[in-house]
Amino acid sequence: MPHEPHKDVTTLLMDWNKGNRQALDEMLPLVYDELRRVAGHYLRRERPGHTLQGTALVHEAYMRLIDQTRVQWQNRAHFLGVAAQMIRRILVDHARAKLSAKRGGSEMKLALDESIEVPRGREIDLVRLDDVLEDLGRTDPQQAKIVELRFFTGLSIEETAEALGISAATVKRDWVVAKAWLFRELSRRADTVS
Repeated sequence: MPHEPHKDVTTLLMDWNKGNRQALDEMLPLVYDELRRVAGHYLRRERPGHTLQGTALVHEAYMRLIDQTRVQWQNRAHFLGVAAQMIRRILVDHARAKLSAKRGGSEMKLALDESIEVPRGREIDLVRLDDVLEDLGRTDPQQAKIVELRFFTGLSIEETAEALGISAATVKRDWVVAKAWLFRELSRRADTVS
């Protein structure tokens, strides 16, 4: 019988929900590579010389994930969605701490791909992007979650739809609208800083 890791993770998450701590131990090897992929997706966008390493990022995210006692895990996609949020929080906290330590010194920059067009070049301040996403989340939480899953985690349209429990068509539509909104806001905020 072929190994089905997605099904196994969902089953183990359900067992973990029911209080089976052994399920958590069994799940780690199955999700570790996916967490490394998510962390790698984030870190590839960072400037060279970033001080946070992928392994440390994965371990910190995993420790935060297993401390989640109020989450009722639904499936693998839900787990990865929460993991994406954890990794984003860790990176933003790291960026804010660096900025604070340098008292406004060098900002952590994120190299962006073609999925979101960015004003004046291909890099943007991670803290500014986080602030813009927080604003989007207050206006349209679903669009903000789609950006987080698609952009930061690299989930496909279909995986994002599964994680959010919505249709792929809705993800596509909201992704286009959210990218336009982000571009406008990042451009506006870049102009006010310049």
